[in-house]
Amino acid sequence: LKASDYEVDLKQRQVSLTEDGTENIEQLLMGAAILKLGTLYEAHNATIVHHVNQALRAHTLFTKDKDYIVRFNPELRQQEVVIIDEYTGRMMPGRRYSDGLHQALEAKERATIQPENVTLASITFQNYFRLYDKLAGMTGTAETEAEEFQSIYNLEVIEVPTNVPVSRVDDDDEVYRSENEKIEAIIKEISKASDRMQPVLVGTASIEKSELFAERLLQAGFRQIDFAAPDALDLLYASARSGKSARVFAVLNARFHEQEALVVAEAGVPGAITIATNMAGRGTDIKLGGNVDMRLRAEVSPDLDDVARAARSAEIRAEVERFRDIVLNAGETVEVTPAKGRKPAVTKTYPGGLYIVGTERHESRRIDNQLRGRGGRQGDPGRSRFFLSLEDDLMRIFGSERMESMLTKLGLQEGEAIAHPWVNKAIETAQKKVEARNFDQRKNVLKYDDVMNDQRKAVFNQRREYMASEEMDATITDMRHSSTEALVERHIPPDSYPDAWDITGLRSDVLEHLNADLPVDDWAREEGIADEEIRERLIKHGDEAYALRIERNTPDIQRYIEKQVVLQTLDQLWREHIVTLDHLRNVIGWRGLAQRDPLNEYKSEAFQLFGELTTRLRQTVTGNLMRVEVVFEQPQAAPPVEYAGGEFGQPMAELASSAGYASEAIVPADQRDAQDPMTWGKVGRNEPCPCGSGKKYKHCHGVNG
Repeated sequence: LKASDYEVDLKQRQVSLTEDGTENIEQLLMGAAILKLGTLYEAHNATIVHHVNQALRAHTLFTKDKDYIVRFNPELRQQEVVIIDEYTGRMMPGRRYSDGLHQALEAKERATIQPENVTLASITFQNYFRLYDKLAGMTGTAETEAEEFQSIYNLEVIEVPTNVPVSRVDDDDEVYRSENEKIEAIIKEISKASDRMQPVLVGTASIEKSELFAERLLQAGFRQIDFAAPDALDLLYASARSGKSARVFAVLNARFHEQEALVVAEAGVPGAITIATNMAGRGTDIKLGGNVDMRLRAEVSPDLDDVARAARSAEIRAEVERFRDIVLNAGETVEVTPAKGRKPAVTKTYPGGLYIVGTERHESRRIDNQLRGRGGRQGDPGRSRFFLSLEDDLMRIFGSERMESMLTKLGLQEGEAIAHPWVNKAIETAQKKVEARNFDQRKNVLKYDDVMNDQRKAVFNQRREYMASEEMDATITDMRHSSTEALVERHIPPDSYPDAWDITGLRSDVLEHLNADLPVDDWAREEGIADEEIRERLIKHGDEAYALRIERNTPDIQRYIEKQVVLQTLDQLWREHIVTLDHLRNVIGWRGLAQRDPLNEYKSEAFQLFGELTTRLRQTVTGNLMRVEVVFEQPQAAPPVEYAGGEFGQPMAELASSAGYASEAIVPADQRDAQDPMTWGKVGRNEPCPCGSGKKYKHCHGVNG
């Protein structure tokens, strides 16, 4: 397909075919013998339309190394597509997109296409958390989401003052016209910080961007640390000791997930440069000078004696403290306004500590705050600054026109950057718009899930009752009677004459659900017959047939069968119901074109579908239980025992003993163990075999006697 064949809405993350695109895809599908009858949007081609839409989404809305990565799975010995969490930058193995989207991504990347997961149960995070009687949490970035916590969970957000006042300096954002200008400015800023031995944490929004910056640093003469090498950090430590930058950097993203703790722990060493994708939830604290505990574990050998171990530990602690002093004094003084005549130059001094460099703004302010919060921990000095361009996703989609006019008014030229509180305010406004849109989407999802949640509670409460009950006779009888009454009501309208009865359909349904070929036709021709009499006859026949089945299968076994059939049928129907509701929710929005509230329409349709679920449960359980047969396996006959040869032959008594048969003594029947032939003693050839098979001994275990 060409770019003109589809339209992409990045704000709503939607894509649709144009008229030319529809014609083009129809030609392609016909050429591949996939589309055989009619046009693409005819009813019988609905499945093909679904696959086309998912393939289009995979190619246009999902980006490799941003939304997912492709990696080799050693267990499956094949390539696989793994989703990346947009908030933490971590891989989410085992998680897969639904409705064929993951398969579309696998086809796009030429990876092995895996079967779609079957949804056994589903629940939104909001309704899952609401299951708890008490809710509470603690995070450093909840203030921007206070409205959502209040609206969804009825939780108030309280800001707790920091243990030590924050001394980090948060600079105004710098905005450039193009992406390339921004990257050059960031590389220059990293280089300056590295030369003065100030550790830098570079935050990126995706793996793709983190690897782009790694490539640009390599081009600028920096080297990437290979953490697979045992001496990976030696060069960094050596440069910190000498006070001269080694110009090395580390990359932390979903590709290097296993190295996370080590990378983050040493991100505070003088001159360290760390490129990280989304610092949310990384856990390991970045300590200025390095992490003492990590170095002690890595560098102090357990083979050393106590004196040597103590000496080496003291040496490492002292060195980390020296490194910390270097980092604290790695600030800079910048000339803000040059000297003019007698007027001295205006300068601004920035503190040392960890320097946070943001390469773009995230859609959510929380993510930016989490990155910023990595600097200035526990009262340490620090600095943060975000570098933006008009080509960034956030600016391009949500704020570019207004920002362009603002930068023009402020006189921004090519190659220049502008940092101004107005810019910060405009960016924050764009982020608030995105957050409000995402919040509305989550609220909308929750409204629809609340409908399913009521049904989910009813189904799982019923399931727990089924599991806890010892006997299900009353439940099964009620299901059978209700199912039979529904059959009669469906085919015999109330207060109607026999001419209006659907006897053929009734007989067919009775055969299907009650497993009985009854003379319903003859009953209908009887003089004065009414629907009540037919209903009573069917119920009576069902009760009698089921009583015979219980007697044939034994009550204990039938109770076990009843519980298993009910639970398995309920689970299967609930799985199908979830998929049906999901499909309903995807299309119910079209009801809005008819001036109907889609949510109310969804509630009405979902209620009707739930009623059909309970009806199908009764009918399916009844039909299965009226058909299930228990086959009692007969014990297998003992293998033939051959006569043992030898010089004199083996006596018959020894042969019987070695084969596991009884001795010559007569043992009372009540003392014989059916599973152990050694306890049977002497058994007459025409006696019933003690094993319980019902055969004579001479035709069973005594066949070789």
